[in-house]
Amino acid sequence: MKILVLNSGSSSIKFRVYEARGGSLEELARGIVERIGEEVSYFTYKSPRGEIRYEDVIGSHEEGLRRVLKALTDPEAGVIGDPSEIAGVGHRVVHGGDVVSEPVVIDEGVEEAIERFAVMAPLHNPANLAGIRAAKKVFPGAVHVAVFDTAFHQTLPEEAYLYAIPYEYYEKYRVRRYGFHGISHMYVAEKAAELMGRPLGELRIITCHLGNGASVAAVKGGRSVETSMGMTPLEGLVMGTRSGDIDPSIFYFLMKWEGLSADDVYELLNKRSGLLGLSGVTNDVRVLTERMLSGDRAAERALRVYAHRVKKYIGAYMAVLGGVDAIVFTAGVGEKSALVRRMILEGLEELGIVLDEERNEDPAAHGYLISSDASKVKVYAIPTNEELVIARETLRLARERMGGG
Repeated sequence: MKILVLNSGSSSIKFRVYEARGGSLEELARGIVERIGEEVSYFTYKSPRGEIRYEDVIGSHEEGLRRVLKALTDPEAGVIGDPSEIAGVGHRVVHGGDVVSEPVVIDEGVEEAIERFAVMAPLHNPANLAGIRAAKKVFPGAVHVAVFDTAFHQTLPEEAYLYAIPYEYYEKYRVRRYGFHGISHMYVAEKAAELMGRPLGELRIITCHLGNGASVAAVKGGRSVETSMGMTPLEGLVMGTRSGDIDPSIFYFLMKWEGLSADDVYELLNKRSGLLGLSGVTNDVRVLTERMLSGDRAAERALRVYAHRVKKYIGAYMAVLGGVDAIVFTAGVGEKSALVRRMILEGLEELGIVLDEERNEDPAAHGYLISSDASKVKVYAIPTNEELVIARETLRLARERMGGG
């Protein structure tokens, strides 16, 4: 049984194809369609049988998916004979609100929920929905499944998800903490338990998804009990271009002092803040690291604020969990930046967290473990694999829909 996983952005489609063999899923192919709807689009496809790369004009998500199908059925590099071989299509969807708490087969009701919560994820949900509707046309015989970033965090207790504003706004508009990156947090928590050789159900784990978007989650017994992102992905950590936590009064004063509109402030906090705003140069941690090591004060300032915020959340979540068994770093920055991990963990030795410098420089060579043998808390840098999680859930629901076939 073959599964196609899609991650549709506003102008891109990332895709992977898996095949179920025995009790595991084997990746057959992967690729990306970039700059959909722009003057020049880029298509990249790779399988063990060959690669396909070209530039062209790709005007819509549906056209992009037809290019994907063409590559998948290519006589030389393809991995399927025709669309009917794709039994299930798994879609990553960012915001399901409090309506969806687990992966679901997509029907009209699910599409309506994605559309309804688009106001809280305007950069993501509309693109996710466009990808779903296009994929249904290109792969009409497949079971289409939505796996939501917010679903993992639906186990948050009331005291964690409610904001201290009039309760009527929760009742009327569902204003609450939802959390994001749930697929990634779930995967790396499970992987950490596997590496520790202990049941996930007995562990307290803090997972740090640090990329251009960033969030932390407190996972107790395999369930999310706290997370840093809120009703939208703006709250929490300092991110590439997002401010993260901020005094709400700043909205008022920026509008008063700068003559900004509400839309202007929203754009500033989402697209011109974070590492970009602090450094005044870039949101790329690799560039900031190089500049910091060469003595650039602005780059150092940005990275120190970034690391401090993560450190603060780790301490808070240790309190929420009543202790911690493992801390996990993942995503682009979390997996690849030894410097950022060191800055976050320095000074936490009294809390039982001791970094091993050699392991931190090359986590993969040490089974992803970066803490010292003397550390009471295990610390890992684990590559995330959201696509594999989506493929597993899609396979499960496709088999259920097909009667266990």
